[in-house]
Amino acid sequence: MSGGRRWILVIPIAVLVTALLAGAVTWVQGGAIQRNLADRARAALVAAGLPAGNVSFDGRDATLSGFPPWDALRALDVVQGVDGVRAARFDGDVVPLVPSPAPSPSPSPSSAPSSPPPTTSTTAPPPTDKAGVQAEIDRMLTETPISFVPDTARLTPEGEQAARDIAIALAKAPADFRYRVTGHVARGPGGESAALKLSRDRARAVTRVLTTNGLTAKRVTYRGLGDARPATGGEEDRRVEITVV
Repeated sequence: MSGGRRWILVIPIAVLVTALLAGAVTWVQGGAIQRNLADRARAALVAAGLPAGNVSFDGRDATLSGFPPWDALRALDVVQGVDGVRAARFDGDVVPLVPSPAPSPSPSPSSAPSSPPPTTSTTAPPPTDKAGVQAEIDRMLTETPISFVPDTARLTPEGEQAARDIAIALAKAPADFRYRVTGHVARGPGGESAALKLSRDRARAVTRVLTTNGLTAKRVTYRGLGDARPATGGEEDRRVEITVV
């Protein structure tokens, strides 16, 4: 075989070997990232007192299974808080257990007050269409905006309660509705990049409250838009919006 023909055969073989080596390196690196995330997630669960259950990774996405119902949502919040985790979900839907209120003691017949006359007023049922649910979200956010400690993604006690109230309301909406949480902030000393990061961190904090109070992680997404969409040029620029999608 002439020297020219041998070179023709060698070149494609070299290209194939190079591609195989590159693929192997990518596969090894991906596996190392998944193992690292899994180890750190398990360590965080143990530190939180949640050793039961399993967590596995597909890339940076976590899947939890085997947790008892009363610990499952807390375990989800712990794993979502691990640095590097992009999203976390359960292997199947998890409905949080809400303890039943303790029954109040019945008064003795001699001291029992007379029963009030029955009334005909009724509470309106929660909306079941997207427009109605969105209107209810907007009303609740207008009455009690979700607030944060200045220049941080840490919810104030009032802001956390406002987010929890919305989560309880959304848990009563149709189960196939999905929601997007969007964070907005005003331009600060750090410029555009700092505003974008802060708005995303705030939207993520609200998403955690929603997913630990009745919504599964697969029904909620979040994003931050920084200062790209100011509302009035005032305090309303610092806001969180929740949209039915």
